[in-house]
Amino acid sequence: MVKALAARGEELSRRADRKLEIVAVSARNRKKVRDFAVTGWTLAKHGLALAQRAEKNKVTFKFEAAAAGGIPIVKALREGLIAYGVDAVNGTLNGTCNYILTEMESSGRAFDDVLKEAQAKGYAEADPTLDVGGGDTAHKLALLVPIAFGTAPNLDAVAVEGIQHITPDDIAFASEFGFRIKLLGVARRVDGKIDQRVNPAMVRVRSALANVGGAANGVSVDAGEAGTFFFSGRGAGEAPTASAVIADIVEAASGILTPVFGRPVADLKPTSSADGKAAVSPWYLRFEVLDVPGVLASIAGNLADACVSIESMIQRVRAPGAPVAIVMITHETAQASVERALKAIGASDKVRGRPCMIPMETA
Repeated sequence: MVKALAARGEELSRRADRKLEIVAVSARNRKKVRDFAVTGWTLAKHGLALAQRAEKNKVTFKFEAAAAGGIPIVKALREGLIAYGVDAVNGTLNGTCNYILTEMESSGRAFDDVLKEAQAKGYAEADPTLDVGGGDTAHKLALLVPIAFGTAPNLDAVAVEGIQHITPDDIAFASEFGFRIKLLGVARRVDGKIDQRVNPAMVRVRSALANVGGAANGVSVDAGEAGTFFFSGRGAGEAPTASAVIADIVEAASGILTPVFGRPVADLKPTSSADGKAAVSPWYLRFEVLDVPGVLASIAGNLADACVSIESMIQRVRAPGAPVAIVMITHETAQASVERALKAIGASDKVRGRPCMIPMETA
């Protein structure tokens, strides 16, 4: 941003109809070496307080680059898709995770190996927990939800799961079924409440989200009667971030004053969270089991006891004595039912490792 303003400051000042001059910059890490001074503030946690302060002082406060890098999703939700309201927001909001999953698919390598490469290339931090654990996506989703649904920002309402447990086998099996694994941030209206979650999900290979590769971001918005809109682009990096920040600066300098989250703070409703465990979808299930008689029957029995119905199954035989991979796709089932079945299955001494469950986005 600083470099872009230095290079094109005069033209941008003309667009804003006033001189643009940097007086302060906010950043997550003020210790990182830069050629200008910074301060830090966590927007997802303090967004409501900042919005209140902005209103009180009759100033604008914008954060386009904080939600999806260079993608103008904040402006689209706040100004462009307001006629019929928003029913759902669904997207890949973290470039690090998208890069890792894309590389795992293309190379067949394991998560830890690709993560090290991402760190070497600067896509992942030395401590990648916030990214791969889903926390960064949750922060971004927590900024989009107030604009989309008119609720007060509430990071604690977002259920979060990361991608650390995803294996090359999961990615290969997903491909066999015609799906691709992505880390999604999802917010949906459910019976007047909002379901907010971050989790790995399988999306159909023909879908727009499935084809957002590398470190890019993609966001799908269900805007009611207006239809579904899709936005994609670079989610991180100096140039796309600067593009989003400067657009906000020019708009603010032009004197355009809009509520931070699209509505006055007093109109933002408390978050009423839907029961995410009641969410119904098909599920991908993977078990690593000993190749002994009765194992499959036991798994099937536990699934039946939890009212989980199986649509299809794949079994892979490996080297003699090695665990066998059993993969199942369920019919549409509530998450709570699947978790209940997997808890019973995982307790068996014939099951090795953590059973894997991934929801399947079939739209």
